[in-house]
Amino acid sequence: MDLDPLIEELSHSKLVLLGEASHGTHEYYTWRTAISKRLIQEHGFNFIAVEGDWPDFYRVNRYVKNYQNSHNSSVKVLKEFNRWPTWMWANWEIETLVNWLYEHNTDLSAHKRVGIYGLDVYSLWESIEAIVDYLQIHDRTLLPSAKRAMGCFEPFGDEMGMAYARSLQRFLPKTCEHEVVSLLSDIKKRVPTFNTDIEAALNMEQNAHIAKNAEKYYRSMVSANQSSWNLRDHHMMDTLVRLLHFHGPNTKAIIWEHNTHVGDARATDMVLDNTINVGQLVREQLPSYNPKIVGFGSYQGTVVAGSEWGAPMRNMHVPEAVKGSWEYLLHKTGKGNQLVFMDELKENDLFKTSIGHRAIGVVYHPKYEKIGNYVPSVMPERYDAFIHIDSSEGVHAMDVYVDKSQLPETYPWAF
Repeated sequence: MDLDPLIEELSHSKLVLLGEASHGTHEYYTWRTAISKRLIQEHGFNFIAVEGDWPDFYRVNRYVKNYQNSHNSSVKVLKEFNRWPTWMWANWEIETLVNWLYEHNTDLSAHKRVGIYGLDVYSLWESIEAIVDYLQIHDRTLLPSAKRAMGCFEPFGDEMGMAYARSLQRFLPKTCEHEVVSLLSDIKKRVPTFNTDIEAALNMEQNAHIAKNAEKYYRSMVSANQSSWNLRDHHMMDTLVRLLHFHGPNTKAIIWEHNTHVGDARATDMVLDNTINVGQLVREQLPSYNPKIVGFGSYQGTVVAGSEWGAPMRNMHVPEAVKGSWEYLLHKTGKGNQLVFMDELKENDLFKTSIGHRAIGVVYHPKYEKIGNYVPSVMPERYDAFIHIDSSEGVHAMDVYVDKSQLPETYPWAF
């Protein structure tokens, strides 16, 4: 597949969103890596932000930028991704990207090195721990505020997020909202003093925002509606904006997330229950960046996923796409792997209405795929371009210890 036309199209954007139809497909990782490398090398893109936890990816970011006291190998830093599903980021395809970023940055000054960051909201305990660890060395005056927040959550143990949510379902009268909001306020007042390295202040403030938003996220799980999803995507959007401001007015960024997060929600049935996503928000809030969204999908193959939450990963069969779906139609063209620009389809009546578009989560049941794995989508409105893989294979996961006490990535949805 010739990427030249796509790179030319994306070169006019300052914000490129690259999707995926699953978190366990080899080709989605490799093609996104190929696109990202060219945007960085040829068009000066400054960082990659992904659907992952901030503390985990901040360690990766420090490694690829060769900061002091960082890891000494890409494999070691990726094997610290021990939250299920570990294969989502602890895989050899990501190791290739991380190694490339490290080499790319080797001869660059600190301000020109390309980083990689996590946008997600789950890391409540890890973020509070990171704040306490930093303050114990660099600013003990804020330790009481941080320890009050930590102490509020300590009764809930290692899986504090879910345990906290369950406690609220049992009508526990006290929440930890005041403690985390107070901690964020205290840290924001002292941010200018956190200058121990080039990104220390950013890291401290972001961890404080995560503590506040994660508490709200887990609290929202008490109600069975779309509020958790919307809170999570608003958090990812706010984190992206914070990163763009940190890197300066001419910053260019690449986003890696599932299609359900980057493909504009207004072009899907998500709009029926007022569900938003990052793709919609960047188009609404950052039009000056000329955001471009690239979706990915495949017709058949294999995928790494689990049969239930926390289950061992398996390389599962992905059946042929259902008749009439987006993937089926692309397969029937007989052209194999394809790059499709959506401008070319906007006048075609077939694509002015919704058609099914496959979405595979970290929990997957191939035999039930026809029931719930297709998102009705107006494709030319959902994406700017699409990469179709006719036959795909599962991602190549690392052997990593799984900490099952942590809330799974993408919970409570399979994306």
